[in-house]
Amino acid sequence: MSVIKSPGQTLGTHVVIVDDEQDFARGLARLIGGRFPELDVVAVHSGVEAVRVLTEKPTQLVVTDLRMPEMTGLQLLNQALALQPELSMVVLTAYGTIETAVEALRAGAYDFLTKPIEPEQLFRVVEKGLERSRLLEENNRLRQILASKESGGELIGEGAAMRQLKRSIAAVAQSDYTVLIRGESGTGKELVARLIHHLGPRAEKPFLAVNCPSIPENLLESELFGHVKGAFTGADRDHKGLFAAADKGTMHLDEIGDITPAIQTKLLRILQEGEVRPVGSNRSMRVDVRVVASTNQDLEAGIKAKTFREDLYYRLNVLSITLPPLRERAEDIPLLAAHFFRVACREMGLPEKGVDAEVMHWMAGNPWPGNVRELQNFVRRLTVFATTERVDMNLVRLVCQGGSLPAPSAMCIPVPQGPLGEYKVAKAEAVTGFTLAYVHELLAQTRGNVSEAARVSGLSRVALQKILSRMGESAARYRD
Repeated sequence: MSVIKSPGQTLGTHVVIVDDEQDFARGLARLIGGRFPELDVVAVHSGVEAVRVLTEKPTQLVVTDLRMPEMTGLQLLNQALALQPELSMVVLTAYGTIETAVEALRAGAYDFLTKPIEPEQLFRVVEKGLERSRLLEENNRLRQILASKESGGELIGEGAAMRQLKRSIAAVAQSDYTVLIRGESGTGKELVARLIHHLGPRAEKPFLAVNCPSIPENLLESELFGHVKGAFTGADRDHKGLFAAADKGTMHLDEIGDITPAIQTKLLRILQEGEVRPVGSNRSMRVDVRVVASTNQDLEAGIKAKTFREDLYYRLNVLSITLPPLRERAEDIPLLAAHFFRVACREMGLPEKGVDAEVMHWMAGNPWPGNVRELQNFVRRLTVFATTERVDMNLVRLVCQGGSLPAPSAMCIPVPQGPLGEYKVAKAEAVTGFTLAYVHELLAQTRGNVSEAARVSGLSRVALQKILSRMGESAARYRD
């Protein structure tokens, strides 16, 4: 096997030439490598050897002869596409076997070339085949991102605000400029940062995310930029740092507004010069990192207050995306809630639950100050406490008012719909509804054991029995 590559060239796009005539295969590889020096071109001399190469590394283009011993080009075609479906296969044929070439096209080959090969025609086919493979890989990556619901890798919503956000992300991802993502806490800033990375040209390179406030101030500089041995007490070895680890990839700096002036100065140097200097070192090192920063703070106010550098702000804010709060896209809440219910049920190993329309209507009208994160946590609470196949308003009231977990917001207690009567009457009805839901859930969890129910609720056995009598509930029916 021979490899043709440009000296010092980083290998990334792989082409395999397959022909049992070794001199011909090597010559074809040299020809392609000379025209496209950025390619990693491998010449092999049998279909078996080609399959081995395909199992070891991703390949974008295979040029193969049809007539070979051991394994024919058609057999290789079937095995190669089974291993790498996005692969572009080009078959070589003599003039007398055009019918076989047509058969190869029907079997999934991208194109065919006749021997002897015209170099310019070869170059055109190689270029178009590589472009086809790149498009197929990109489409596959997009499908994977949009389908990765379990990992939270999907932007859910069909409203005008979400459609605009998705368009902005797709546009921003194609460039290599720094990005500033703005939005309230819980709106999904890290998810957007990951999508920008995965939809962009650095998708195959590292993506590292750091929540700046979560790292103590005296350690953040070392964590980001690295340090050399002996730089400070406890530095018993060199430390690479996150920027060096993310070389050629993307770094997401979350809550960028919380970093200190000293860190701001070093970060500015990286953005301006593409260089990072580890703590304790007198030498800088080159890094190629795309920075995506995010914040829920008013950075313009920080500039006025002299807590955030104006020059750093303009370096970060080359491209900007603002995430809408959940209250401004209430039309998406039912879609989000339904998705979170499915995920929560899968996480708990439960069958999917139905949700009453009244519950969805109530959720869409709730302000959710904690945004998507708060909605997801509330859905998890409902899933944990649900004992039936449907989620209804009684369960919502239970979780909001009487559950062991705190209510998601002050607006969680539902206000009666329609004309309001006297306050005392409305309050009594709400209390009665809550008590009934609470008692139902309590007895269901304790399987009708009144003593256990009294212990869980903090009520005396007598007090609990009085409530059961007043509500017309019987513990006996929960014992089965």
